[in-house]
Amino acid sequence: MRPKLVVGNWKMNGSRAANAALLHGILEGLGDARAQVAVCVPAPYLFQCEEILKGSPVAWGAQDVSCHPVGAYTGEVCMSMLQDFGSRYVIVGHSERRAYHGETNELVARKAKAALEAGLTPIVCIGETLEQREAGQTMEVVNAQLEAVLEAVGVDAVDKIVLAYEPVWAIGTGKTATPEMAQEVHAGLRQKLRGCNADAAQRTLVLYGGSMKPDNAADLMAQPDIDGGLIGGAALKAADFLGIIRSAN
Repeated sequence: MRPKLVVGNWKMNGSRAANAALLHGILEGLGDARAQVAVCVPAPYLFQCEEILKGSPVAWGAQDVSCHPVGAYTGEVCMSMLQDFGSRYVIVGHSERRAYHGETNELVARKAKAALEAGLTPIVCIGETLEQREAGQTMEVVNAQLEAVLEAVGVDAVDKIVLAYEPVWAIGTGKTATPEMAQEVHAGLRQKLRGCNADAAQRTLVLYGGSMKPDNAADLMAQPDIDGGLIGGAALKAADFLGIIRSAN
């Protein structure tokens, strides 16, 4: 049985005071949670996360990273910088990066490969827009996004990545795929993985990333191919985040 993983994506939110209150609130309420837990934070706050979370059950990471190891790339953050602050995870290919920064499937794949080579776990986001879903193109879109990553990292690394299915139409809109809708896509993704490496596919974590909240988390994570959540807004409130974590037990 695969472990559950709950990851908070803070997006562009936070302050030193707010972060400290949130992280301490999570640690105080975590108890004996069986799910793996992590937070992916804005790069300036990685040091603060390391200070507060080091030695705790909560891992941390970044929301994006450059595919280049070092050099003249003003404003970018490289893998070794994330390593300097003890990061375990890095999100790549979030729909907001694809939409607002023009990130292609190929660039996302390069970032995932670079993360693995640096010893980090990439959380690879894939998902379709509302127009694509209504046109019946969901699996075509997500499979193309996944294929680019698998081609870059190789079949032996299938279970070294974490996938996050995030229907773009359900992010920050309050709309959520029903558990059955989400399961259908997750099952299709796992079938795609089996075609590359059947054994590893059974170990690969596939998270749901579209407006998961305490009141729908249990039903979503009860599905056989949903292995946790990539949490946006609900990760900014300790009580809500803890409620989702408890739903994964």
